[in-house]
Amino acid sequence: MHLIVGLGNPGRRYDGSPHNLGYEVVDMLTACAGLRFRTSLRSLGLLARGMLEGMDVALLKPTTYMNLSGEAVGSFLRYHHVDLKELLVISDDTNLPMGRLRIRSGGSHGGHKGLLSIIQVLGTNAFARLRIGVMPLERQEWVEEDDLVRYVLTPLRGEERLLMGRMKELATYAVICYLKEGMASAANKYNKKELLETDSLRHRRHDGALET
Repeated sequence: MHLIVGLGNPGRRYDGSPHNLGYEVVDMLTACAGLRFRTSLRSLGLLARGMLEGMDVALLKPTTYMNLSGEAVGSFLRYHHVDLKELLVISDDTNLPMGRLRIRSGGSHGGHKGLLSIIQVLGTNAFARLRIGVMPLERQEWVEEDDLVRYVLTPLRGEERLLMGRMKELATYAVICYLKEGMASAANKYNKKELLETDSLRHRRHDGALET
């Protein structure tokens, strides 16, 4: 069984914010599989179980709030036998520009509190993660930490929201590729893709992926 965890914060006030992109991608995957979430007290989150592209999956949205995401992941793993090689965590990343994805088999938390919590609870950073770039289109450094916190918790608007909608769809394809073809193939296909802002943010489908 594969465990796919989308990071975010519960509550309508956070809907559409950069920090909830993990939630939104898992929502799309759940819809693709025709599954439904249920509240799981043991998993400390919303859980959907079933088949996705012929693979047995568990889709988890922790409801512990971002900084305690590791508690939900750890709780699920205590009750279900899942090899860490079959764990994939989806998160936003303020170090990556909008329009970029990064999928890899391990690495540091990069300052992301949700990833940090998971690493601390599991005692290892040897699990796959899909990071979705959310660095603003017109601003690439932060003067104050509070500015960064405010940004990731505030719903996106306008062109940035349109671009992130495209990134969610691309991230969904990347997860499906990871499940069907493995990490190396997914990284080769999706780490090189870039969705750049255009005048009208036009896009088209091609071979199951989005391209400008």
